[in-house]
Amino acid sequence: MDGRTESRVRKSRAPREGPPVPGWAGIGLRAEHERAFVETRPAVAWIEAHSENYFGGGGKPLAALLRARESYPVSLHGVGLGLGNADPLEFEHLRRLKELVALTEPFLVSEHLSWNAHEGRHFNDLLPLPCTREAVHHLAGRIQALQEFIGREVLVENASSYLEFAEREMSEWEFVAEVVREAGCKLLLDINNVYVNACNHGHDPARFIDSIAPGRVAEFHLAGHSRRRVAGGATLLIDTHDAPVCDEVWALYRYALRAIGPRPTLIEWDARLPALDVLVGEARTADRMTEQAHARSA
Repeated sequence: MDGRTESRVRKSRAPREGPPVPGWAGIGLRAEHERAFVETRPAVAWIEAHSENYFGGGGKPLAALLRARESYPVSLHGVGLGLGNADPLEFEHLRRLKELVALTEPFLVSEHLSWNAHEGRHFNDLLPLPCTREAVHHLAGRIQALQEFIGREVLVENASSYLEFAEREMSEWEFVAEVVREAGCKLLLDINNVYVNACNHGHDPARFIDSIAPGRVAEFHLAGHSRRRVAGGATLLIDTHDAPVCDEVWALYRYALRAIGPRPTLIEWDARLPALDVLVGEARTADRMTEQAHARSA
């Protein structure tokens, strides 16, 4: 192994304490900002890429990711595997993910605690599962299979939801904690999703954060959401990723930093994208909060 390769491998492995990258907050690499990334090299600690966008095996998207990888640590975030599906895990999806992991050497790899297909028919959404023991065992087994196949630890993300299943055996926070414990994996704790679900279902968002063992959390997500009126005049929060992080989610993030500690934090913004400097500004806000929490705990 030459020195340059060894350096990349060291950078891709997250240490147990302190930031695994130079700083805490990152942003997503989106096609609209690829040129600006190359030309301006914005001051963010790391970048996240949606894994499936680079499964083509080449072309401009992969070339842009590899150019960005020269300047930033990369996290791969999957949105299409469907860990909660009843169908078998798709071998071709796993194979392409494994190849992309080997090529980009990400410091984090993640997926969602959700389902998106049934009997070969795919849905363009991240759908929640019932909070039951059966679902815990199903997810844990598939997470273990995924980790074994790609040879890497995988983080799993708590999903947003707009309805609750009647056949619930535990709370959402108990369900998520049980899945990561049984699977032997880490959690990507999406603070916005915690807040959205708490508002939609009448929960205290702090209960979710307090229920998760800090050692199980490896990353935070922050995002914006929208509000919509539904039947009966109620307001529903939708996890749209198309707006700045709201004050309530920033406050919950501060609470998570105190309860869990600093973790690499991503600003998610996937629709109605603003200028790149707006995303960088959101990341700097997260960095300031994280550094303050890190200083208090030092």
